[in-house]
Amino acid sequence: MVRKEYVVDEIVKLMKGQENIRNVAIIAHVHHGKTTLTDSLLAKAGLISKAVAGDALYTNFEAIEKDRRMTIKSANISLGFIYNDKDYIINLIDTPGHVDFGGHVTRSMRAVDGVVLVVDPVEGVMPQTETVLRQALKEKAKPILFVNKVDRLLTELRLTPEQTFERLLKLINDINKLIEQYAPEEFAQKWKVSVDNGSVAFGSAAKKWAISKPIMEKYKVSFKEIFALTAEGNEKKLQEIAPIDDATLIMMIDHLPNPKQAQAYRIPKIWHGNLENPEAKAMLSADINAKTNIVIFNMTYDPHSGEVLVGRVFSGIAKKGVELYISGKQNTQKIQQVGVYMGPERVIVDEIPAGNIAAIVGLKDVSIGDTLSEEPIEAFEQITHYSKPVVTKAIEAKDSRDTTKLIEALRELSKQDPTIITEINQETGEHLVSGMGELHLEIIETKLKDDFKIPIISSEPIVIYRETINSKAGPVEGKTPNKHSKFYVTVEPLPEGVQKAIDDGSIRDGKPKGQNAIEAMVAAGLDRNVAKNVEDVYNKCMMADVTHGVQYMNEVMELLIDGFEEAVKDGPLAREKCSGLLVSIVDATIHEDPVHRGPAQVIPAMRNATYAATLTAGVSLLEPKQNFTINIPQDYLSSVITFVQSRRGQVGTITQDREQVSLTAKMPVGEVLKGFSNELRGLTQGRAIWYMEFAGYEKLPKDLQDKIVREIRTRKGQPPEPPTPNQFLA
Repeated sequence: MVRKEYVVDEIVKLMKGQENIRNVAIIAHVHHGKTTLTDSLLAKAGLISKAVAGDALYTNFEAIEKDRRMTIKSANISLGFIYNDKDYIINLIDTPGHVDFGGHVTRSMRAVDGVVLVVDPVEGVMPQTETVLRQALKEKAKPILFVNKVDRLLTELRLTPEQTFERLLKLINDINKLIEQYAPEEFAQKWKVSVDNGSVAFGSAAKKWAISKPIMEKYKVSFKEIFALTAEGNEKKLQEIAPIDDATLIMMIDHLPNPKQAQAYRIPKIWHGNLENPEAKAMLSADINAKTNIVIFNMTYDPHSGEVLVGRVFSGIAKKGVELYISGKQNTQKIQQVGVYMGPERVIVDEIPAGNIAAIVGLKDVSIGDTLSEEPIEAFEQITHYSKPVVTKAIEAKDSRDTTKLIEALRELSKQDPTIITEINQETGEHLVSGMGELHLEIIETKLKDDFKIPIISSEPIVIYRETINSKAGPVEGKTPNKHSKFYVTVEPLPEGVQKAIDDGSIRDGKPKGQNAIEAMVAAGLDRNVAKNVEDVYNKCMMADVTHGVQYMNEVMELLIDGFEEAVKDGPLAREKCSGLLVSIVDATIHEDPVHRGPAQVIPAMRNATYAATLTAGVSLLEPKQNFTINIPQDYLSSVITFVQSRRGQVGTITQDREQVSLTAKMPVGEVLKGFSNELRGLTQGRAIWYMEFAGYEKLPKDLQDKIVREIRTRKGQPPEPPTPNQFLA
């Protein structure tokens, strides 16, 4: 092994030769072998011994990851290699595979130009395999395929070589169908993976061997020999004639683009500024001599340095002393320090040029997704997360003296992971922490106890519902408390296409800016007259001002937006967030004296008018759903179907492979939290394996709504009986 400081010195020297840089993420479904594969590349680069590669799980460096043998957050590492007598740098990100930590995958895709998709051929294309590949293709990151655990086909399933080939061929076809479906149109055919061109490798990361067409040619070895040695269990020989590090490295260097190639087509996708500007041309060509432009995709906390921002440098050079604007802020801040992450360690360096990943210290009030630039520029497209927080726990400090410390810790955790949402329940004083699932919340609790040393008490998991409307209603008159001003409001369901566009990030939160934003709303299905007058997008709801010639409207607009946001953040039926509402102000009478139209007057008038109109339109609760894939022996099929249906699950497809059956089902999250895991294990004698992914929100059955609304209101300290529109019109 070599000292990391020496390795980093050598890497930094090479960072300006951009043709020899690859920015790569390893992505997969949970337990398909990403971190084990990463170990082999670290051994090749001399950072760990080859003997421990596969067991070291070097990039799982947090105690909680080691305990669970599971990647929980993305880990960055820069590696130097020699290939065909040339020096190369691979800036590698090992990402989590569990659905609860999918936000880390989404954010990492902004930083990389290519991905290694790892798949277990026994399990095949699992829900998270499809999700992570789709996320990569959305960010125009090119895929290559590593089929891991191939030995399982021979040793566990006892397949013949012919059956193994058939299985592997089907797997490649399945991946290519997904690439064709989700890749940008211009790359749908070009990016398909193939054994013939060397963009597919087969192997076993744990046994440290892999074979691909270039490996067969280089080491004069055939698939037949590999099968024979696998059947014999001759791992030593396999590692000699088909080394995994060579196979993976060759694939990455030959098939994934360098930053100059990738930024030419990625920048127009993720940055919507004027492509003729000097800044745009610099980013399109990854120009290291231009002004510095960086996007932050990750954040960690260092006890000595504070917040460490991790960003992709798209142009210029990140170095100490460079002054940068942060998107949306007026003043510049100075970089105090830059470094390179080597897994758990951050090594300080002088500079990081364009096309690389930098760890930056010294900037305050920066969020993940922010754009840092030497000159003010259009911000990069928001990083949109596919899954939404669906489970909440109430967390409080055991000792009230630790409350401030708990608030700071939760703030720090939610900055590092924007998929964690925290808010304070004003009635109870509890901190409500929402995450992607039970495991996500469990990890947050563990970090609070172990990393931040705060003893806590937490509630049972609570499901997050949404409120939406069934029809159009209004105009409803909202009066200010002093009765001097009146606002007339209508509500109607937001078109499905517009809601989808908000979900995928093509319509952003806040006030829409420019003609492009209007055209995006019209293309999604919003009436052009409404689109031109949208004042605010918030919580998957919109507010439009369609009044004509109302005096003083501009002066109270910010307060009307505050009132609208209060109403949709805390809906009238169950005090849950609203979703899919279009709120329009159609008329108003506003008092001429500014004293009579301050926040205490306008905000409640707008909020109450929205509440009354929403209740008049009829409010339905939306419940979160998850798609499940359940693998079981055939004997248990009918029992599992009955079990799923008894919990309001909708059974989808059922496929059989020998004695194993794979069943898909859509399940309400509320039903999954009620002992689902234990009951399913008991029903199948522990032989069921299941995976889930977020499947969006759907209307709660009418016969359950009244009961659940009353439960939620009681839990939140509200009267159990839901309000009527008249209660908001006094």
